[in-house]
Amino acid sequence: MVPNGARSDRTFNIVNISIMIILIILTVYPFYFSIINSLNDGTDLRRGPILLWPRLFRFDSWAKVLSDATLIKAEMITLSRTIIVTVVQILNTAIFTYAFSRPYLKFKKFYVAVGFISMYFPGALIPTFILYNWLGIYDTYWVYILPILVGNFFNVIIFNANYKAIPDALFESAKMDGANEFKIFFSIVLPLSKSVIAAISVFVAVWIWNDYGTTLFFTQNSNLQTLQYYILKLIMSNAGADQLSSAASQNADIAQLAIQARGIGKTTAETIQLAAMVIASIPMLIMYPFAQKFFIKGVLLGSVKG
Repeated sequence: MVPNGARSDRTFNIVNISIMIILIILTVYPFYFSIINSLNDGTDLRRGPILLWPRLFRFDSWAKVLSDATLIKAEMITLSRTIIVTVVQILNTAIFTYAFSRPYLKFKKFYVAVGFISMYFPGALIPTFILYNWLGIYDTYWVYILPILVGNFFNVIIFNANYKAIPDALFESAKMDGANEFKIFFSIVLPLSKSVIAAISVFVAVWIWNDYGTTLFFTQNSNLQTLQYYILKLIMSNAGADQLSSAASQNADIAQLAIQARGIGKTTAETIQLAAMVIASIPMLIMYPFAQKFFIKGVLLGSVKG
């Protein structure tokens, strides 16, 4: 006879595994759906979406996207911005939080008040536009870099929880050996904070990679468009093509424009859009496995100690 405890554990495991499998399917399938539909023949895709496997396999949409000089340039801008801002922002936030975590820091309550106000009351769009224009960074590459070199105060809270877990004896011993604050930070604090640095770096990098609002509101030069903004334009153009198609039945000229807008043959606006979305997601998917071993530890440390 199976004990009641073992039976209940088995039931819990079955239910838990079933729920997790469902969540994984709901999470992964939209990405898989985009891949298989982008690899299908464009004309054939008009018969209806692909659910499991391409009906007519074509790599033409991917080839067209990868050969697009505009997309490559947008990806380079996004990639350079993501690397620069992530590295510098994490370093600035880590240094600031180290000073913030020290009990002898003056005006600490003032910094706390300013930090929490910035979390709940961010700057509005029009004042931000005026400020960027006054600083001379509007419609320049620097608008992607300078305004976000210091991270959100929430990241300061997570870093602070990590620093509080470091024994004070390490700091006292280093000071007795003649180490100054910079020596303590770079030799002791930073090496002991790898987990939280990796976790926050993932958050920051994903946020920057997916940002299109900065391009939309603070740039006009087409050479400064980011990858996500480029994909947004593809989606909007596809929506416009759909509107043309709905009006095509009443006008032959509009019908011709709709055919040109949506494309015909091996590639269409929809397959190109899906291919661009998948390609834009690949760098972030590659990054996660490398940071995974630090990710959970860093997140839990901030949540438990904070």
